[in-house]
Amino acid sequence: MELQPIKTKKIYEEIVEQVKKSLSEGKLMPGERFYSERELSEKLGVSRASVREAIRALTTMGVLEVKPGEGTFVRKVQNCDIVQPLVMALLLEEQQVMYLLEARQILEREIAYLAARRATTEDKEKLVGIIQQMGNELARGFLQEDTDVKFHLTIAGMAHNPILSRLMYTIADTIAQTLANKRNRLYSDPDNARVLFEQHSEITQAIISGAAESARRAMGKHLRFVARQLK
Repeated sequence: MELQPIKTKKIYEEIVEQVKKSLSEGKLMPGERFYSERELSEKLGVSRASVREAIRALTTMGVLEVKPGEGTFVRKVQNCDIVQPLVMALLLEEQQVMYLLEARQILEREIAYLAARRATTEDKEKLVGIIQQMGNELARGFLQEDTDVKFHLTIAGMAHNPILSRLMYTIADTIAQTLANKRNRLYSDPDNARVLFEQHSEITQAIISGAAESARRAMGKHLRFVARQLK
């Protein structure tokens, strides 16, 4: 093994590492205003030149964004940054859509499990409200796709894991764009609407009663039904 001399990390690299660590620990949040050069220089006891270099590096990495006349902000990750390349790949290779639905099943079963264990009273009330909205739609013979999406994203939020929520938003956006026509037919069919409502109700009951394993099974059954209908 050829050994290389050990080099001391540059000051700006240390600043970059500290900022990334603060983000991972939730001490810096997306959309939040970042320190000015002067503020960061004073806080860290380093030169403004080093701070300027660190901000330039973090901006290039997509961690920060500079808004002229406003300041520097922690960048919000836009779903389109992830979704659009994925959508293009799926449209070009249609058979890959089934892999997307399979990934959704794996992810959402565990999300339902966590939601049943972690949901707050407020979470449960919100979910019951969505089911009531679905019941009103069913009385008119169909379900709204937006209500279904809201149902699943609400459950993702009830898992209280921001990474899982972000993944669910990405998957929901991708499915909406690649399977739009098939999904419209799924929700507009009265028989499917009835089955979907019953499945959503079963998932809701399991989550609000804290039956984590039942929630996982109910979500799996629901998503397998959806996948069959979308094939």
